[in-house]
Amino acid sequence: MTAEKVADYPRPPRLEVSPDHVLVRVGGDVLFDGVGCMRVLETFHPPTFYLPAASTNQKLLIPAAGRSFCEWKGVADYFDVLVGEQRIHRAVWRYSFPTESFQAIAGWFALYPGLMDGCWLNGEQVTAQPGGFYGGWISSAVEGPFKGDPRHPELI
Repeated sequence: MTAEKVADYPRPPRLEVSPDHVLVRVGGDVLFDGVGCMRVLETFHPPTFYLPAASTNQKLLIPAAGRSFCEWKGVADYFDVLVGEQRIHRAVWRYSFPTESFQAIAGWFALYPGLMDGCWLNGEQVTAQPGGFYGGWISSAVEGPFKGDPRHPELI
């Protein structure tokens, strides 16, 4: 399989259905395990996966203070993840009312893979996109350089 070059991803970003099996574990619990996710592809970013709300373990999510704005998707709301005594602040977000181009992910959840115990695509554990602001999933299916990587300051 030839890796996708993130330099070839579009700007503005594209939303597409993912055929991949996604598993997310946090604090010993499963946040998500299944298929039917969406992924956002943007120039120099590894894909960000959006998990369908109906299949996400929302018992682990607590609304968090603050919002952020994306010029492409709109206003994001954040969630803390609470597992036992462990609380991971603002680890998950969603767009409740995204822009027209991203309506398909309204209410779906995205997360920072580096804050989870692990995230897997088709059985392969992914690496988090560098930089604390990005939610990209780096796997063998994608090839950088990636935005946020300090080895590529022109992309930061």
